[in-house]
Amino acid sequence: MSTVSTYSWCLPSLSPSQSLIQRPTLRPSVVARLGSSPSPPSLIRNEPVFAAPAPIINPSWTEDMGKGSYEEAIEGLKKLLSEKGELGPVAAARIDQITSELQTGTGFDPVERIKNGFIQFKREKYEQKPALFAELSKGQSPKYMVFACSDSRVCPSHVLDFQPGEAFVVRNIANMVPAYDKVRYSGVGAAIEYAVLHLKVENIVVIGHSNCGGIKGLMSIPDDGSTATDFIEDWVKICWPAKNKVKAECGSSPFPEQCAYCEKEAVNVSLGNLLSYPFVRDGLVKKTLALKGGYYDFVKGSFELWGLEFGLSPSLSV
Repeated sequence: MSTVSTYSWCLPSLSPSQSLIQRPTLRPSVVARLGSSPSPPSLIRNEPVFAAPAPIINPSWTEDMGKGSYEEAIEGLKKLLSEKGELGPVAAARIDQITSELQTGTGFDPVERIKNGFIQFKREKYEQKPALFAELSKGQSPKYMVFACSDSRVCPSHVLDFQPGEAFVVRNIANMVPAYDKVRYSGVGAAIEYAVLHLKVENIVVIGHSNCGGIKGLMSIPDDGSTATDFIEDWVKICWPAKNKVKAECGSSPFPEQCAYCEKEAVNVSLGNLLSYPFVRDGLVKKTLALKGGYYDFVKGSFELWGLEFGLSPSLSV
Protein backbone atom coordinates (compact mmCIF):
# COMPACT_ATOMS: atom_id res chain seq x y z
CA MET A 1 0.00 0.00 0.00
CA SER A 2 1.35 3.42 -0.91
CA THR A 3 1.18 6.40 1.41
CA VAL A 4 1.38 10.08 0.60
CA SER A 5 1.95 12.92 3.04
CA THR A 6 3.04 16.52 2.84
CA TYR A 7 5.14 18.96 4.85
CA SER A 8 5.85 22.62 4.26
CA TRP A 9 7.66 25.78 5.26
CA CYS A 10 7.09 29.40 4.35
CA LEU A 11 9.73 32.09 3.88
CA PRO A 12 7.96 35.47 4.16
CA SER A 13 9.26 38.79 2.94
CA LEU A 14 11.86 40.29 5.26
CA SER A 15 12.09 43.86 6.47
CA PRO A 16 15.58 45.46 6.71
CA SER A 17 15.51 44.93 10.48
CA GLN A 18 14.89 41.21 10.17
CA SER A 19 17.66 38.70 9.90
CA LEU A 20 18.22 37.04 6.55
CA ILE A 21 19.18 33.80 8.24
CA GLN A 22 15.96 33.14 10.16
CA ARG A 23 15.05 29.50 10.29
CA PRO A 24 11.96 28.76 8.18
CA THR A 25 8.79 28.04 10.14
CA LEU A 26 7.55 24.49 9.74
CA ARG A 27 3.80 24.15 9.51
CA PRO A 28 1.43 21.58 8.07
CA SER A 29 0.20 22.04 4.52
CA VAL A 30 -3.15 21.22 3.03
CA VAL A 31 -2.90 17.62 1.93
CA ALA A 32 -3.00 17.31 -1.83
CA ARG A 33 -5.93 15.45 -3.28
CA LEU A 34 -3.95 13.24 -5.57
CA GLY A 35 -6.05 11.61 -8.26
CA SER A 36 -4.67 9.00 -10.57
CA SER A 37 -12.71 39.35 -28.82
CA PRO A 38 -16.20 58.02 -44.26
CA SER A 39 -13.61 57.75 -47.08
CA PRO A 40 -11.11 60.68 -47.49
CA PRO A 41 -12.17 63.57 -49.76
CA SER A 42 -10.70 63.61 -53.28
CA LEU A 43 -8.33 66.41 -54.32
CA ILE A 44 -9.72 69.18 -56.56
CA ARG A 45 -6.34 69.40 -58.28
CA ASN A 46 -3.47 67.09 -57.81
CA GLU A 47 -0.74 69.78 -57.65
CA PRO A 48 0.40 72.45 -55.21
CA VAL A 49 -1.62 75.64 -55.06
CA PHE A 50 1.62 77.65 -54.80
CA ALA A 51 5.09 77.06 -56.14
CA ALA A 52 7.10 77.25 -52.91
CA PRO A 53 8.08 73.72 -51.84
CA ALA A 54 6.95 72.49 -48.45
CA PRO A 55 9.75 72.51 -45.88
CA ILE A 56 11.17 69.15 -44.80
CA ILE A 57 12.10 68.73 -41.16
CA ASN A 58 14.75 66.12 -40.44
CA PRO A 59 16.00 66.65 -36.90
CA SER A 60 19.55 65.46 -36.38
CA TRP A 61 20.71 63.44 -33.38
CA THR A 62 23.41 64.80 -31.14
CA GLU A 63 25.18 63.20 -28.20
CA ASP A 64 23.36 65.32 -25.63
CA MET A 65 19.94 64.40 -26.98
CA GLY A 66 18.10 61.77 -25.00
CA LYS A 67 19.61 62.96 -21.72
CA GLY A 68 16.66 65.17 -20.90
CA SER A 69 13.24 64.01 -19.90
CA TYR A 70 10.43 63.03 -22.24
CA GLU A 71 8.52 66.17 -21.21
CA GLU A 72 11.48 68.37 -22.21
CA ALA A 73 11.55 66.80 -25.67
CA ILE A 74 7.85 67.48 -26.18
CA GLU A 75 8.17 71.09 -25.01
CA GLY A 76 11.11 71.61 -27.36
CA LEU A 77 9.08 70.47 -30.34
CA LYS A 78 6.17 72.75 -29.38
CA LYS A 79 8.55 75.72 -29.06
CA LEU A 80 9.96 75.03 -32.52
CA LEU A 81 6.47 75.11 -34.00
CA SER A 82 5.55 78.35 -32.24
CA GLU A 83 8.78 80.09 -33.36
CA LYS A 84 8.55 78.85 -36.93
CA GLY A 85 4.91 79.53 -37.68
CA GLU A 86 5.67 79.82 -41.40
CA LEU A 87 6.37 76.10 -41.47
CA GLY A 88 2.63 75.57 -41.53
CA PRO A 89 0.66 72.35 -41.36
CA VAL A 90 3.38 70.16 -42.88
CA ALA A 91 5.71 70.97 -40.02
CA ALA A 92 2.95 70.44 -37.50
CA ALA A 93 2.23 67.02 -38.95
CA ARG A 94 5.90 66.09 -38.78
CA ILE A 95 6.13 67.19 -35.16
CA ASP A 96 3.01 65.18 -34.34
CA GLN A 97 4.67 62.15 -35.87
CA ILE A 98 7.83 62.58 -33.80
CA THR A 99 5.76 63.15 -30.67
CA SER A 100 3.82 59.96 -31.32
CA GLU A 101 7.05 58.00 -31.77
CA LEU A 102 8.35 59.32 -28.47
CA GLN A 103 5.13 58.40 -26.71
CA THR A 104 4.97 54.86 -28.08
CA GLY A 105 8.64 54.15 -27.51
CA THR A 106 9.40 53.06 -31.08
CA GLY A 107 13.07 53.68 -30.34
CA PHE A 108 13.33 50.24 -28.70
CA ASP A 109 15.71 48.02 -30.63
CA PRO A 110 15.12 44.33 -29.80
CA VAL A 111 18.34 43.17 -31.46
CA GLU A 112 20.38 45.75 -29.58
CA ARG A 113 18.74 44.71 -26.31
CA ILE A 114 19.69 41.08 -26.88
CA LYS A 115 23.23 42.02 -27.86
CA ASN A 116 23.72 44.23 -24.82
CA GLY A 117 22.23 41.57 -22.60
CA PHE A 118 24.74 38.99 -23.75
CA ILE A 119 27.63 41.44 -23.40
CA GLN A 120 26.52 42.10 -19.82
CA PHE A 121 26.25 38.37 -19.08
CA LYS A 122 29.63 37.60 -20.58
CA ARG A 123 31.37 40.42 -18.73
CA GLU A 124 29.66 40.02 -15.36
CA LYS A 125 29.23 36.23 -15.18
CA TYR A 126 30.91 34.17 -17.88
CA GLU A 127 34.30 35.85 -17.63
CA GLN A 128 34.08 36.06 -13.83
CA LYS A 129 33.61 32.30 -13.37
CA PRO A 130 35.94 30.56 -15.84
CA ALA A 131 36.23 27.40 -13.74
CA LEU A 132 32.46 26.95 -13.56
CA PHE A 133 31.91 27.33 -17.28
CA ALA A 134 34.91 25.15 -18.09
CA GLU A 135 33.32 22.40 -16.00
CA LEU A 136 29.91 22.93 -17.61
CA SER A 137 31.50 22.51 -21.05
CA LYS A 138 32.06 18.87 -20.12
CA GLY A 139 28.46 18.16 -19.12
CA GLN A 140 25.72 18.88 -16.61
CA SER A 141 24.64 17.27 -13.37
CA PRO A 142 21.83 19.44 -11.94
CA LYS A 143 20.35 18.57 -8.57
CA TYR A 144 16.93 19.97 -9.44
CA MET A 145 14.33 19.60 -12.13
CA VAL A 146 12.00 22.60 -11.94
CA PHE A 147 8.56 23.09 -13.45
CA ALA A 148 7.80 26.82 -13.57
CA CYS A 149 5.36 29.09 -15.34
CA SER A 150 6.26 30.83 -18.60
CA ASP A 151 5.19 34.13 -16.99
CA SER A 152 7.97 36.69 -17.56
CA ARG A 153 7.82 37.79 -13.92
CA VAL A 154 8.70 34.48 -12.31
CA CYS A 155 11.93 33.16 -13.81
CA PRO A 156 13.09 30.51 -11.29
CA SER A 157 16.76 31.19 -11.94
CA HIS A 158 16.23 34.73 -10.65
CA VAL A 159 13.72 33.95 -7.90
CA LEU A 160 15.81 31.11 -6.41
CA ASP A 161 19.22 32.35 -7.56
CA PHE A 162 20.00 29.15 -9.45
CA GLN A 163 23.43 29.23 -11.04
CA PRO A 164 24.18 27.71 -14.48
CA GLY A 165 24.15 23.93 -14.17
CA GLU A 166 22.03 23.80 -10.99
CA ALA A 167 18.52 23.32 -12.39
CA PHE A 168 17.01 21.56 -15.38
CA VAL A 169 13.99 23.79 -16.09
CA VAL A 170 10.72 23.20 -17.91
CA ARG A 171 8.45 26.24 -18.27
CA ASN A 172 4.89 26.22 -19.57
CA ILE A 173 1.51 27.85 -19.02
CA ALA A 174 0.69 27.70 -15.29
CA ASN A 175 3.61 25.37 -14.45
CA MET A 176 1.55 22.23 -15.00
CA VAL A 177 2.66 18.62 -15.17
CA PRO A 178 0.32 16.33 -17.10
CA ALA A 179 -0.19 12.70 -16.19
CA TYR A 180 1.83 10.05 -18.01
CA ASP A 181 0.79 9.98 -21.68
CA LYS A 182 3.16 8.76 -24.38
CA VAL A 183 1.15 10.42 -27.17
CA ARG A 184 -0.51 13.60 -26.01
CA TYR A 185 2.16 15.07 -23.73
CA SER A 186 5.28 13.30 -24.92
CA GLY A 187 7.36 16.49 -24.74
CA VAL A 188 6.84 16.79 -20.99
CA GLY A 189 7.33 13.07 -20.55
CA ALA A 190 10.63 13.21 -22.43
CA ALA A 191 11.87 16.01 -20.19
CA ILE A 192 10.97 14.12 -17.01
CA GLU A 193 12.49 10.89 -18.28
CA TYR A 194 15.72 12.62 -19.28
CA ALA A 195 15.99 14.45 -15.97
CA VAL A 196 15.33 11.39 -13.82
CA LEU A 197 17.03 8.59 -15.74
CA HIS A 198 19.92 10.39 -17.44
CA LEU A 199 20.70 13.49 -15.42
CA LYS A 200 19.86 11.73 -12.16
CA VAL A 201 18.25 14.80 -10.59
CA GLU A 202 17.53 14.41 -6.90
CA ASN A 203 14.57 16.79 -6.63
CA ILE A 204 11.60 17.69 -8.83
CA VAL A 205 10.06 21.02 -7.80
CA VAL A 206 6.78 22.39 -9.18
CA ILE A 207 6.51 26.12 -8.51
CA GLY A 208 3.25 28.07 -8.71
CA HIS A 209 2.95 31.83 -8.35
CA SER A 210 0.61 34.69 -7.54
CA ASN A 211 -1.59 36.39 -10.17
CA CYS A 212 -1.21 33.47 -12.58
CA GLY A 213 -3.04 34.10 -15.83
CA GLY A 214 -3.19 30.40 -16.65
CA ILE A 215 -4.95 29.59 -13.38
CA LYS A 216 -7.35 32.49 -13.89
CA GLY A 217 -8.09 31.00 -17.30
CA LEU A 218 -8.71 27.58 -15.74
CA MET A 219 -11.08 29.02 -13.15
CA SER A 220 -12.94 30.91 -15.92
CA ILE A 221 -13.71 27.87 -18.07
CA PRO A 222 -17.47 27.14 -18.00
CA ASP A 223 -18.49 24.12 -15.97
CA ASP A 224 -19.51 22.31 -19.16
CA GLY A 225 -15.86 22.41 -20.24
CA SER A 226 -16.48 24.38 -23.44
CA THR A 227 -13.46 26.26 -24.76
CA ALA A 228 -12.78 29.34 -26.91
CA THR A 229 -9.06 28.88 -27.61
CA ASP A 230 -7.07 26.44 -29.71
CA PHE A 231 -4.55 25.38 -27.08
CA ILE A 232 -4.66 27.32 -23.79
CA GLU A 233 -7.84 26.01 -22.20
CA ASP A 234 -7.19 22.45 -23.28
CA TRP A 235 -3.78 22.65 -21.62
CA VAL A 236 -4.89 24.17 -18.31
CA LYS A 237 -7.60 21.52 -18.00
CA ILE A 238 -4.74 19.30 -16.82
CA CYS A 239 -5.47 20.76 -13.40
CA TRP A 240 -9.26 20.58 -13.65
CA PRO A 241 -9.37 18.58 -10.39
CA ALA A 242 -7.83 21.59 -8.62
CA LYS A 243 -10.62 23.81 -9.94
CA ASN A 244 -13.27 21.35 -8.79
CA LYS A 245 -11.78 21.18 -5.31
CA VAL A 246 -11.58 24.96 -4.98
CA LYS A 247 -15.16 25.39 -6.24
CA ALA A 248 -16.39 22.80 -3.75
CA GLU A 249 -14.51 24.15 -0.75
CA CYS A 250 -14.31 27.90 -1.51
CA GLY A 251 -17.20 28.47 -3.90
CA SER A 252 -18.56 31.36 -1.86
CA SER A 253 -15.21 33.21 -1.83
CA PRO A 254 -14.52 36.11 -4.20
CA PHE A 255 -13.12 35.02 -7.57
CA PRO A 256 -9.59 36.42 -6.93
CA GLU A 257 -9.40 34.39 -3.73
CA GLN A 258 -10.51 31.27 -5.54
CA CYS A 259 -7.75 31.81 -8.08
CA ALA A 260 -5.19 32.23 -5.30
CA TYR A 261 -6.28 28.93 -3.71
CA CYS A 262 -6.18 27.21 -7.08
CA GLU A 263 -2.64 28.44 -7.77
CA LYS A 264 -1.46 26.24 -4.90
CA GLU A 265 -3.87 23.37 -5.37
CA ALA A 266 -2.83 23.04 -9.03
CA VAL A 267 0.72 22.47 -7.81
CA ASN A 268 -0.55 19.56 -5.72
CA VAL A 269 -2.36 18.10 -8.74
CA SER A 270 0.88 18.28 -10.72
CA LEU A 271 2.74 16.55 -7.89
CA GLY A 272 0.13 13.80 -8.02
CA ASN A 273 0.49 13.53 -11.79
CA LEU A 274 4.22 13.00 -11.36
CA LEU A 275 3.40 9.79 -9.50
CA SER A 276 1.95 8.38 -12.74
CA TYR A 277 5.46 8.18 -14.24
CA PRO A 278 6.96 4.77 -13.38
CA PHE A 279 10.55 6.03 -13.20
CA VAL A 280 9.44 8.80 -10.81
CA ARG A 281 7.72 6.29 -8.53
CA ASP A 282 10.79 4.07 -8.67
CA GLY A 283 13.01 6.97 -7.61
CA LEU A 284 10.70 7.80 -4.73
CA VAL A 285 10.64 4.23 -3.45
CA LYS A 286 14.43 4.01 -3.66
CA LYS A 287 14.70 7.45 -2.02
CA THR A 288 16.91 8.76 -4.82
CA LEU A 289 14.26 11.31 -5.77
CA ALA A 290 12.09 13.79 -3.86
CA LEU A 291 9.03 15.77 -4.97
CA LYS A 292 8.42 19.31 -3.75
CA GLY A 293 5.82 22.00 -4.35
CA GLY A 294 6.57 25.70 -4.20
CA TYR A 295 4.67 28.98 -4.39
CA TYR A 296 6.18 32.38 -5.17
CA ASP A 297 4.11 35.42 -4.23
CA PHE A 298 5.72 38.33 -6.07
CA VAL A 299 3.16 40.75 -4.60
CA LYS A 300 4.18 40.03 -1.02
CA GLY A 301 7.74 38.94 -1.79
CA SER A 302 7.40 35.52 -0.12
CA PHE A 303 8.09 31.90 -1.02
CA GLU A 304 6.54 28.69 0.31
CA LEU A 305 7.90 25.18 -0.07
CA TRP A 306 6.29 21.88 0.82
CA GLY A 307 7.11 18.26 0.14
CA LEU A 308 5.35 15.11 -0.91
CA GLU A 309 6.63 11.91 0.66
CA PHE A 310 5.82 8.62 -1.00
CA GLY A 311 6.45 5.14 0.24
CA LEU A 312 5.22 1.57 0.49
CA SER A 313 3.68 0.37 3.72
CA PRO A 314 4.38 -3.18 4.98
CA SER A 315 2.03 -5.81 3.66
CA LEU A 316 -0.51 -7.34 6.01
CA SER A 317 -1.54 -10.94 6.03
CA VAL A 318 -4.71 -12.10 7.73
